[in-house]
Amino acid sequence: MREDRIEKLRNIGIMAHIDAGKTTTTERILFYAGITYKMGEVDEGTAVMDWMDQEQERGITITSAATTCYWNSHRINIIDTPGHVDFTVEVERSLRVLDGAIIILCGVGGVEPQSETVWRQADRYQVPRIVYINKMDRIGVNPERAIDQMKTKLGANPLVIQIPLGREENFRGIVDLVEEKEIDWGDDLLGTHFKVRDISEENRQEVQEKRNEMLEKLSDVDDALMQKYLDSAEISPEEIKRVIRKGTTSLQLIPVLYGASFKNKGVHPLLDAVANFLPSPIDIPSVKGQHPRTYDVETRRSAEDEHFSALVFKIMSDPYIGSLSFFRVYSGKAKVGSTVFNSTKGKEERIARLLEMHSNKRKELKEVYAGDIAALSSMKSLSTGDTLCERSHPIVLEPIKFPVPVVSAFIEPKSKVEHIKLAEALKKLTEEDPTFKVNQDPMTGQNLVYGMGELHLEVLMDRMEREFGVKANLGKPQVAYKETITAHSEGESKYIRQTGGRGQYAHCKLSAEPSERGEGFKFIDKIKGGSIPKEFIPSVENGAREAMEMGILAGFPLTDVKVTLIDGSYHEVDSSSIAYKIAGSLAFKDAVSKANPIILEPLMSLEVVAPDEYLGDIVGDLNARRGKIEEMEIRGGSRVVKALVPLAEMFGYATGLRTITQGRGVFSMEFLRYEPTPSLIMEEIIAKIEGRIPLR
Repeated sequence: MREDRIEKLRNIGIMAHIDAGKTTTTERILFYAGITYKMGEVDEGTAVMDWMDQEQERGITITSAATTCYWNSHRINIIDTPGHVDFTVEVERSLRVLDGAIIILCGVGGVEPQSETVWRQADRYQVPRIVYINKMDRIGVNPERAIDQMKTKLGANPLVIQIPLGREENFRGIVDLVEEKEIDWGDDLLGTHFKVRDISEENRQEVQEKRNEMLEKLSDVDDALMQKYLDSAEISPEEIKRVIRKGTTSLQLIPVLYGASFKNKGVHPLLDAVANFLPSPIDIPSVKGQHPRTYDVETRRSAEDEHFSALVFKIMSDPYIGSLSFFRVYSGKAKVGSTVFNSTKGKEERIARLLEMHSNKRKELKEVYAGDIAALSSMKSLSTGDTLCERSHPIVLEPIKFPVPVVSAFIEPKSKVEHIKLAEALKKLTEEDPTFKVNQDPMTGQNLVYGMGELHLEVLMDRMEREFGVKANLGKPQVAYKETITAHSEGESKYIRQTGGRGQYAHCKLSAEPSERGEGFKFIDKIKGGSIPKEFIPSVENGAREAMEMGILAGFPLTDVKVTLIDGSYHEVDSSSIAYKIAGSLAFKDAVSKANPIILEPLMSLEVVAPDEYLGDIVGDLNARRGKIEEMEIRGGSRVVKALVPLAEMFGYATGLRTITQGRGVFSMEFLRYEPTPSLIMEEIIAKIEGRIPLR
């Protein structure tokens, strides 16, 4: 169980663009690893990993699902993630706790928009990965183009370790360049029977060429292998595997494999590659964090004899056992009945139940060890991103960063009696999903919900009705605008109230200036000589933060503002925290109103794929939507248009595109960044807000 256990552990994610075959591949892995006795199908709504009703009805993955299987004495923890951009939070939080990933590319579509997104996310978390080019049996498959796109679009260094045996309807297997063997599934529909044979004469020359290319790339990773290659010495498969593993875990190489998961071909070698090439928890660098009080850098080795540390990466409501908290153990061990310290919130928690998850089913555990991914039940105070550790050796691990929601809508219960139930359901959904926010409209007092897109809000409303029994009316989705400033200015406020007894006094002067896009709010204290006592300075900051929630122009939240507290005064008797909070808020509003405030709108990255004859109409329509064409290319007989378009212009685009292309066009869209709104549009937005006309 000790070192050997952790060496044979693999924590991996399966991720890709929508419809590349993630869930189908995961279902095959579970079948061949003996976890399921029947292969589930996405198209039939029987996939084990797509267990939610909405997933089975829509044929898409909505929430990441965790499961465990075993392959060749290796234990593999798998997280199957969504491909739709509205649920990108699931990919983000999964990558934060995984050691390796399988990126699936469609053999026809190649590197698609969401493929680029998950690749960038994997780069950010330094996750080693292997690429599986799926759908080799499809008409128009072009794996060479997919590999070229890996180099040009992703900046990757692909290492081809297989050759496909046939393609399209003739695809029947692969040639393993490492072992120099052909693996042929032939016409076996179940994929359990295949022939492993020596290289046939017709493939010998191509195998030799491709193997030499593979060895040349591996020579750049390992000097010993390079010397053998230069000396034309024999290199054993074990040595090649060692160097591929070394190159993969150090992010120098990306092994590339082929398959057709739907036809049950290529999954066995993929499982072998996971075991052979992706890292175990001890192959990756020690996790780093901060001491919660001293802020010193702390590290934890992935070992059982180390002090316990774990990160909560997902909260889920379970209808039978309440809240489930998924966590990854980075070091040490913990068992049922023991007490752990939540260093993020400064609270102690007792572990009542430990669970190993298999999609929506579970198995009781007595203890968890370094490298494990498991779930805790009945831990109501836990949130996504919390660190669990020992109180005597505290550490706060780096939290997970989530994208900002870009769509909002008003929500209200269908009957007055459901107000409390609605509030409880919204609270549970916001705990589960950090990209789902709930706020009150300051003008009307109505509840506003924020999400990543129309589909995101639609699915959450559907879940609210099915899981929590709450029926709610959701208003028309609107753009989640923000406000910011474009100039430097100063603001000052004196808050004085005298009411017979003790009064209230606070005086502060602060400056506001724009910061870099995406930096949010930054507060700097430059008080000298004690003109404001230190204990009141956090109150000034809190006042400014609260004022950020409602902008000057149209009431949208302010962002990317740097506030500096420069002066003020106090009264020895009358000054209080609440007075400084009010003064800070008023001074902030004063400064912002003089700093040329503007409205920011979300800009989306759009990719449209349609037959060539509709190109003119598509481009004309995008221009009318204030779109900026970035790139055009031809892909498999279709025309691909890439553009940047404001989200405000994209509501109802699916219907518009269907009309233009007679149902033959498809598109994908994801949030890119916030950009200043053109002045005419900004005036229109402000006019609509002031007239209380619904925003488009």
